[in-house]
Amino acid sequence: DGSYNRVAAFARDWKANRLREQQTSGRGTFVPLAFQAGEAFQFDCSEDWAVLGGEKTKLQVAHFKLSHSRAFFIRAYLLQTHEMLFDAHLHAFRVLGGVPRRGIYDNMKTAVDKVRTGKARQVNMRFQAMVSHYLFDAEFCNPASGWEKGQVEKNVQDARHRLWVPIPAFPDLTALNLWLEERCIALWREIPHNELPGKIADIWAEEQAYLMAPPRPFDGFIEHTKRVTPTCLIHLERNRYSVPASFANRPVSVRVYPERVVVAAEGQVLCEHPRVIDRSHHKAGRTIYDWRHYLAVIQRKPGALRNGAPFIELPEAFHRLQLNPLRRPGGDREMVEILALVLQHDEAVVLQAVEL
Repeated sequence: DGSYNRVAAFARDWKANRLREQQTSGRGTFVPLAFQAGEAFQFDCSEDWAVLGGEKTKLQVAHFKLSHSRAFFIRAYLLQTHEMLFDAHLHAFRVLGGVPRRGIYDNMKTAVDKVRTGKARQVNMRFQAMVSHYLFDAEFCNPASGWEKGQVEKNVQDARHRLWVPIPAFPDLTALNLWLEERCIALWREIPHNELPGKIADIWAEEQAYLMAPPRPFDGFIEHTKRVTPTCLIHLERNRYSVPASFANRPVSVRVYPERVVVAAEGQVLCEHPRVIDRSHHKAGRTIYDWRHYLAVIQRKPGALRNGAPFIELPEAFHRLQLNPLRRPGGDREMVEILALVLQHDEAVVLQAVEL
């Protein structure tokens, strides 16, 4: 038995007590953390902007910070994907001088496939392979609990005015990352450590002895199975890349790295291309040819040499030579035989002979 007024009064008291508990022992208060040398690093991502090649570009930026010495490392990418994450760890451990025993992360999709109850996580298999390779333990914060890796969260904010204001301008991403690496190391020598006497660089030099030596680089690719089209192309991220003609209409393994695309089959690498990343969806995808991949085709169909799209990119000496044979009957086949010499001889030697 009771009344609405008594239930409402109980609810008011319960809410007031709950608020007091939160302010004293909940999210309103925190416990200061202390880390031993070589114990842990913290990782986070951010979005920032830079001018690359004259065009303002949004970047996905990886942040690493050693929890003891506070030494930090920053590297920028065009996408936030598995292969970018693996590459960021490779360069971070190189610059920081070793691997700590633990890594502290939030629940990013490139590492965690599913967040379960409490601390249980379904970790991505490729991420787990990288962790096992470098022999550190990966720990994940509770959802929406950024204070559990507060050092790197603060580093993201500090980097905004230290590195991204004014907006840096560089010819390409490689030049930007080289500058970011040099700038981080320079800042270590300028910024004092908040808790220990000396600069960050001084404490980092002492921490080196406690870090695990980095092993050989982790082969951080993401693999896809693709079928080569009759025109000797594979499709990836709205772009097309050529493959040797002998593998047309067959399945191949496509290994995607941050800066290159490697095509493999039957236990061997078939070819490699620079990776094209274009985030503008209003532009058509690009086709990246290697004219050598089509030599087997034009040996059977020499007439395709005249207007074949892959052969627009022939070296200039081949283009000059091509003007003469194509004017007479049988010239197509003669030019194909000359191009086919690169299959048995060094291409530089063939080009030198053509120029002579």
